[in-house]
Amino acid sequence: MPEVLGEESGRFTREQLFTMVAAASINFSSMICYSILGPFFPVEAEKKGASNTIVGMIFGCFALFNFLASLILGNYLTQIGAKFMFVAGMFVSGCVTILFGMLDKVPSGTVFISLCFLVRAMDAISFAAAMTASFSSLAKAFPNNIATVMGSLEIFTGLGLVLGPPLGGFLYQSFGYEIPFITLGSLVLVLVPVNMCLLPKYDSIPSKDSFWKLILLPKVLLLCLTIFSLSSCLGFLDPTMSLFVLKKFKLPAGYVGLVFLGLALSYSLSSPLLGLLSDKLPYLRKWLLVCGGLITAVCFFMLGPAPVLHIESQLWMFVLVLVLIGFSLGMSAIPVFPEILHCAYENGFEEGLSLLGLVSGLLSAMWSLGAFVGPTLGGFLYEKLGFEWASAIQGGWPLLSGLSTGIFYIIEATRRSTSSSLQNPRGNNEERTRLLGSET
Repeated sequence: MPEVLGEESGRFTREQLFTMVAAASINFSSMICYSILGPFFPVEAEKKGASNTIVGMIFGCFALFNFLASLILGNYLTQIGAKFMFVAGMFVSGCVTILFGMLDKVPSGTVFISLCFLVRAMDAISFAAAMTASFSSLAKAFPNNIATVMGSLEIFTGLGLVLGPPLGGFLYQSFGYEIPFITLGSLVLVLVPVNMCLLPKYDSIPSKDSFWKLILLPKVLLLCLTIFSLSSCLGFLDPTMSLFVLKKFKLPAGYVGLVFLGLALSYSLSSPLLGLLSDKLPYLRKWLLVCGGLITAVCFFMLGPAPVLHIESQLWMFVLVLVLIGFSLGMSAIPVFPEILHCAYENGFEEGLSLLGLVSGLLSAMWSLGAFVGPTLGGFLYEKLGFEWASAIQGGWPLLSGLSTGIFYIIEATRRSTSSSLQNPRGNNEERTRLLGSET
């Protein structure tokens, strides 16, 4: 296969390079469009009559529809085609991003809130289509080092997260509500014809493997819990962190986006290294998953910090904890895709684009489910308990996933050592019999 030959020779083929460029463009454009909301949308929505809980539900609406769309599109990837799904998803995403910038013209109250839900739902479906196709194409092009490639491309995800909040805050403060969405939506639309020319078309054969057969594997379920916990933690920060920073540290809206840089930079810079470790030293994946979950849990307990610690929150400490969260999220997120693929191959799933579509859709769905629960529950807890207690409670998700994954790997290692110890005595007895026979 050309992609395998390219990897063995140490040089990328033309198709591999074009696939990486297309994936980088969707990573960057989707994240920058997603992250611009954080610094100013919660404040703007409050002016339009939306409570903190409603704002959290608006953020969560994107994730809920993304979850449903990912499940469906992952099953039909081979029928629709990865390239068409990718390009169509980008086109619709750019259009609805511009449309979202026009919502400040509608009346406040029910009309504004309803249209926010509708536009976010459309954006979620288009985003799910593009990301599912992107993950599948990458795994098809780089079957032997997918973690390294995905980790390297997370630089563009982090770059979008880095540039989105400060750019959104600056454009909002300078030109008003509409300009951030019109600017970035137009950028996405410009990338559509570029990707139509660049992205290769991968042929595929439909498989009989089902989504439910994959998700019911115990190891896959735990890895889904890991993705869910990480996504819910990030989603929790969307409707709550900007309000907390504005209230606690009295920063202008334009500077709030700079606080997001700590998390985004540490995640994007550490992801390539973590992806390389995951591919070169596969036995480290289990340690990355467990340690990443536990570190994330501790960081969210310290983010407020939790009132039981009786520590006064300071801006430098807040940013430092965000840096650690970005690194720990990368530790847990990067190894998940290759681990699920390895588990699927061990359980008899057929290799090909169909399986890659199932895995990509599953990951996107679990990420979206967490992104729905995180802001929805986070907005409610912020309103009832405050940011300090809300972030501490949110840390329970990565704590649960880290402990569960650790227990699973301990049990798995114990079973393997037990089975190997049962087999070794038989081998030793056979060797002794042969030795005695030769002596006689």
